[in-house]
Amino acid sequence: MAEIAPLTPLRYDLARAPLASVMCPPYDVINEAERKELFARHPNNVVRLELPEGEGEQKYANAAALLDEWSKAGVLVRDAEPAFYRYDQSFLPPGGGTQTITRRGFLAAVRLHPFSERVILPHERTLSGPKEDRLKLFRATRAQVSPGFMLYADPRGELDAPLETGALLAEFATPDGIHHAFAKVTARDAIAAIVDGLRKSTLLIADGHHRYETAVAYRDELIRTMERGSNDAGEHRYFMTFLVNGDDPNLVVFPTHRLIHSIAKFDLDELCTKAQPLFIIMRRDDKPSADVLVEWLAKEAPTRPAFVVVAQDGRAAMLAMKQNVDLASHATLGPLHPALRTTDVAALHSGVLEDILGISQAAQAAKTNIRYPQDARAALAELRAGKEGVQALFIMTATRVAQVRAVAEAGEVMPQKSTFFHPKVPTGLAIHTLDPSRSVPR
Repeated sequence: MAEIAPLTPLRYDLARAPLASVMCPPYDVINEAERKELFARHPNNVVRLELPEGEGEQKYANAAALLDEWSKAGVLVRDAEPAFYRYDQSFLPPGGGTQTITRRGFLAAVRLHPFSERVILPHERTLSGPKEDRLKLFRATRAQVSPGFMLYADPRGELDAPLETGALLAEFATPDGIHHAFAKVTARDAIAAIVDGLRKSTLLIADGHHRYETAVAYRDELIRTMERGSNDAGEHRYFMTFLVNGDDPNLVVFPTHRLIHSIAKFDLDELCTKAQPLFIIMRRDDKPSADVLVEWLAKEAPTRPAFVVVAQDGRAAMLAMKQNVDLASHATLGPLHPALRTTDVAALHSGVLEDILGISQAAQAAKTNIRYPQDARAALAELRAGKEGVQALFIMTATRVAQVRAVAEAGEVMPQKSTFFHPKVPTGLAIHTLDPSRSVPR
């Protein structure tokens, strides 16, 4: 089962660089305007390492030089005392809720395993571009700047008590309304209890599939090139991860929508006709707003796989899976595992994007004809403006955590961008170096 270890990471000297000023979101959710704002926020903001300046390959070298410069200047310091780092994010639930939710987890070093060993479980396919980018950054910096995010099983909350120990390092609020508390757990008995507790569990990747696959590739690359074997406890064999109890009812997941662009032809009427054997079709020609469409979908989606498709002219249709349809003879849905057939994203990707629109899995991986926005309002506005050849928007509901685990435990994966756990785990809390000569504490 899972093997974890405490960290001895590089961390910001908080007297010189407060976390509120220097951390940033993960690389894959930062647009160019946000990147510029983060650059201006603080001269040592971690976005300069996460999304470095420079053209082509030079940007990776720039990140490596900056990491070295900050380390020598004492902006980043090695935390030599082995520790787990407890991190709480408290926030109001999306959509106007009034009761504060606190998501608690902790940063740890997780031993890398290929997915075939069934210790670390993925739940969605990945995109090719981000993995190439992150591998180049790993090679240049020999460091993992941004943590992954995984779920462990602890239905009785046995790790709650050891995680309560430790000293508070920082507590602050950010403009997005999230309250942050960052603490260091160093007591030997607490560390031992946490390590032992995780041995009972597999780990499900919630976020960071690209980073995890990149870490495995980088580890293997180092092992192949090392002349005298490889340190079994070397840092390169471990992945810095934010670990959260997957049985926590406060886990919040957002949907990720789909914008379709640059296909040969999109016709809403033709799509609905071709979809009729599998889906109940409900049409709207009143050009509803995104909020109305989301609310419309929310009423149907809990009972069956469903999603809404919107054409550029504003007409919309909800496609809801028929209850007693025979899937065995269907070209793409038929071969799917039953756990996948219950998910909206699999029904969309296999039953519509591939089978009707002809967008192959390879094209999905390369994002040739598809983009993945989180904001339905902005995506609908982009569609109606006809930006960048956008032809259709598919509005989705959130994939439930129970569905995610069922798919992963069945050894299956969902399409890319099937989940969006809220809030994102920030980059900058700690930096895990990947030096084969340095061992993680065990």
